[in-house]
Amino acid sequence: MNLKVLRKPEVLATTGWSRSTLHVRIKENLFVPPISLGERAIGFLAHETDAVLAAMISGKSKEQIKALVASLVAQRKNEGATQ
Repeated sequence: MNLKVLRKPEVLATTGWSRSTLHVRIKENLFVPPISLGERAIGFLAHETDAVLAAMISGKSKEQIKALVASLVAQRKNEGATQ
């Protein structure tokens, strides 16, 4: 898989959200949490961001989006364990 990492400004520009809205959505499990890129840097996996935005566009419920986010985060852990 070709992984692309988006930095927070890119995610904010794509979604049109404020920083506080992004953080609230992450806290409520309505958006994927960032990954650590180092001691003081984070990023968002583009394919995860795209999947959540596609679910929102298609009208998925909050519960469905939460399930998607949980699945994406679990997939991260599974992929990391197999490498």
